[in-house]
Order: sequence, then C-alpha cells, then structure tokens
Amino acid sequence: MPVIHKLPEVLINQIAAGEVVERPASVLKELMENSLDAGSRSIEVQLQQGGVKQLRITDDGCGIDHDDLALALERHATSKISSLEDLEAVATMGFRGEALAAIASVARMRIISRATDASHAWRVTEREREPVPAALSSGTVIEVEDLYYNTPARRKFLKSEGTEFGHCDDVFRRIALARPGVGFQLMHNGRLSLRLPAGDAARRVREILGDDFLANSREIDAQSGSLRLTGFAALPAYARASRDAQFFYVNGRFVRDKLIAHALREAYADILHGARHPAFVLFLDIEPSGVDVNVHPAKTEVRFREARAVHQFIFHALERGLAAPVQAASAPAETEEPLRYAGPTEQVRMAVEEAPHDYTTGHEPTGFQFQGQTRSYATPASAPHRENWPPSRPGNVASPMAAAHDPTRPPPLGYAVGQIHGVYVLAQNEHGLVLVDMHAAHERILYEQLKHVLNGNPGVQRLLIPAVINASKIEMATAEEHTATLAHMGFDIAAAGPAELSVRSVPALLGRANISDLLHALLAELRDYPASEVIAARRNELLATMACHGAVRANRQLALPEMNALLRDMEATERADQCNHGRPTWTQLSMTDLDRLFMRGQ
Repeated sequence: MPVIHKLPEVLINQIAAGEVVERPASVLKELMENSLDAGSRSIEVQLQQGGVKQLRITDDGCGIDHDDLALALERHATSKISSLEDLEAVATMGFRGEALAAIASVARMRIISRATDASHAWRVTEREREPVPAALSSGTVIEVEDLYYNTPARRKFLKSEGTEFGHCDDVFRRIALARPGVGFQLMHNGRLSLRLPAGDAARRVREILGDDFLANSREIDAQSGSLRLTGFAALPAYARASRDAQFFYVNGRFVRDKLIAHALREAYADILHGARHPAFVLFLDIEPSGVDVNVHPAKTEVRFREARAVHQFIFHALERGLAAPVQAASAPAETEEPLRYAGPTEQVRMAVEEAPHDYTTGHEPTGFQFQGQTRSYATPASAPHRENWPPSRPGNVASPMAAAHDPTRPPPLGYAVGQIHGVYVLAQNEHGLVLVDMHAAHERILYEQLKHVLNGNPGVQRLLIPAVINASKIEMATAEEHTATLAHMGFDIAAAGPAELSVRSVPALLGRANISDLLHALLAELRDYPASEVIAARRNELLATMACHGAVRANRQLALPEMNALLRDMEATERADQCNHGRPTWTQLSMTDLDRLFMRGQ
C-alpha cells in the first residue's frame, strides 16, 4: 500500500496554480485586479507572444511596503482580509492571497514596488524572496515571463499566440469597462493595441463596443433598497448571433451566474427571437454582505443570499427599461413617472374573440407643412384640437400622449401620408420619414393589451379527469414545498403515489397546453426561479399566437384615420419598437438621409 505523506510546498503551489492560472489571460486578470485594489488611476499592460513569453503590468497605485513585499509571494498572504467577518463582506477584487504565489510557482516573476511614503523602491523575484533596493518613481511593476516553463505538460495546452492574445484582450476590455475613471493601455509585441483614457461610463462603452451599440441601447438606472442596476441594454435590433457583447458586473466584478442569466433572458423573452442573443453592459451594486464571492478561485461565480429578490429586481428593472413606449424618448426632462399603456380597449375583446380589427377614428391631420430651410412644423388648418386626440376609449385614463408631449408639437411618429402595397405605412414626423410594418406593429399592440387585461387573474380550468404524471423524488418534494404558490397560479396538485402527481386544475389560459411537459418544466425551474416567471412564459406564448391571428393582415388597405390611430397606439404601447418575434416595427429616415439619397446639397 502507498504510504501517506505530505506534499512538498512547491508541488502544492503548482496544483493550486492549475485553479488560478489557466492561461496568460488568467494572470492578466489577477494582476490587473490587484492594481485596481491598490487605487491605481493608470494601468499599462505590455504583452509578448500573447502573454506567454512576457506579461508586464505597470500601475500608479499605492505600492507595497518593504515588509509586505517579503510576504507578497507567499501562499495565503494578503492585505485584503484578516477574519471571517471580512471575508463575508469583502469589497476588494482580490482577497484569497493565492494569485501571486500561484503565478510565481509556474513562471519567472519579478515585482518592483514603491510605497507612497517610501524613499525608494524594492524588488523581489520568485527565487529571491528577500527585497533588495530598486529604482521606480511610484506604484508597482510586475513582470511574468516564460509561463509554465517548469511544467511543460501544462504549456502544451496553451494555444497559438493570436488565440492567447485574444483571451488577454477580452480580459483587458472586461476590466476596463467596469472602471471608466481609470486610464488603461494595452501593447502587444511592442505595438499599441488599445488606449483608453479616463472618462465617463458612456465614453468607455463607446470605445469598447462602438457607436452602434450605444445608438441601439437604452440606459438603465433602477434602484430598490440596497440594490441598484445601471448600465446599457441593447434593443433587439442589435441582437447578436453569439454572447460576445454580454457584460454583467456585481460590485464591479465581472461574473457569469445562472440566476442572473435567467433573469436577463426572461427580460428579453418578449422582444427577442430565440436564436439571437441580447447585448448589454450592466452593473449591479449590492451590499457586500449580500453576495458571496468566495465560490470559485477565478471569482467569476457568485452566490446571493437573497437570490430570488435579486432575480426579480434584475428582471423587472431591465424589463421596464426596455418596455418604454415610443414617446418616452421624447418626454420632457421633468417627467419622472414611467409611461404605461392607459388600459384595456375595445380591441382587446375583439382580439380575444379573434374578430377582425378596424382602426376607425375621427379626422386627423395627414401631414406636415415645412417652411424655409428650418423645416418647422405648422399644424394644418384641418387639424382637430390636440386635447380631443386620440379619442377616448372604454376604460382609459388620461392619455399618456397628453402627459408626455407638448400639445403644440407633433407626436413622435408623426402623421400618416400613405401606404405601400398594403404592407407598410408611411408617416411624416419632425425628423423626416417614418416607415411602419403595420402587421408587426398591430401584433405588438394587441399582445400588450391582452397581457394587461389578463394580468393578475389567470383563471382556473378544472380537469374532468385528473392528469396523473410520473415525478422524481425531487419533483415530488418541490411540489409539496410550493403547494400554496402553485395553487395561487391556478394549479391544484396533490401526490397520487410515491412517484406520481395528480393534477386537478391548471390555469385557464393553458388549458390546451401539454400538462406533463408544463408541470415538469415548472417544477424544474421552481427550485431556483420564481414560479410566476415560468407560468408567464407559457401564458405569453399563447397570447402571442392570439395577437398574431388578431392583428391586421398584410395587403389590407387602411384609410388615413386608421393609419394614424395605429401610430397613436404604437406611441402608447410598451415595447412597440419590436413585434412579438423580435423584428423591428418601424424605422426612421431623417431629412438628411433623404437628401443624401438624391444628392441634394452636393
């Protein structure tokens, strides 16, 4: 039998390094986070051969004292925490005291640092742990060379120079996104790759993700108690084929978390096609004691103490931010309350009955009059009084239009001037020409109206013969634990045996759904996510189908008053920018765009 023995310290560090140092990008992440914890305002990164040959980081932080520098390369030596209470409320990026020791065990390493009040700098290496005097004006310089030179088996797993640099570039950009007030510079093989001067959040996002992302994004700023979500969420028009533009941070730390991913996916579910991925840069601020970052050595996973509360906050904050009606973008600065659709209309009942829908209203102006080069708006003489438009509808409160706009100005989508092949509505607004896909727009309007009418009262459909479904032990336990929640949602479920559930009723709107599939999906997600989100997703699938069938069809000729009523309903409807399948419902061509088409002024 093999004899139990204690591993040598060098081997212990190399085993630990496998968890922390996967590739040069892992080294870069740990060292940049240390620079940020030191209060640096400027960080320069220099790479050679993708970071495998050399990785050098220079910062202007507070530096490391002589006595601390002697311990810097020791395992489990840190200045970040000293007790369990510190660990449970850690606010720094690093805290484990493992990174420098792990890197030093698999690479040649040198640290030169000068503390703020020190007379000169000191240097240590992975071999010479006793500090010796060195020259440096301020801050810290860390050089890492020949990664995995002493573990050739691990070095074989590294990819090409271009691939490793690509991973380093990703890490660099992720960290830079979270700290717009810090200047960053990245060089590779002696050539400048990216320079990011200190600035504000919008500028940093533009520098990394481009103007198109900002132009197609909504700014998010929501707060509830100690939770705050800020950043930018792209509209479906900017949806991607991959997840390369998804950045989520918790207290400034980039994370990948399944709870957060689910909340984000559900917030986009109503407006994004399933095969596409949303783009966002979002920052969640939470009390450090409310999140556990000591989950994985790479610190990209977290656990929330109030997981469901965090899930609901992220979901609702992002959903509200993406759901603003068209006119919200033009609302006066003093308007603080979010705009919401006024309420159910006669068209809702018509859509439920799948009856044809007509936009029939009173007279309305059919266009703009432009005067001189300023293209100012003048209301046609035939225009009705603004306070009488749009006409009142059953159940409506004061029109959102009246609250959101100066009555002397035209509405955001303007007024209809015609129709193309019974498919597109042409309208004229202050900026130029608006093109509307009338079926897609009407489909979204009906869908949101249906959700409004049915919200909060799912109704119950009793089953003549209870459905008996096979269930696993964990599903049986979940059903028993959440009996009250399931009953509130419209499910009457009881145990029918040691591995069977009896379903006596379901939500009325889901009466035709596959009960077995529905229940298995519900119980699977109920363990981690709120049941209301699972039910709402299935319910909304049916509502979307109803709205599609009830929406005005293509090749249908509309009168101008009908077109204008459609435009007004779009302006008052949440998520009116996209249909239920994530396609845009309208687009704008400015007068500059039109002039360019005809080379006017050239």
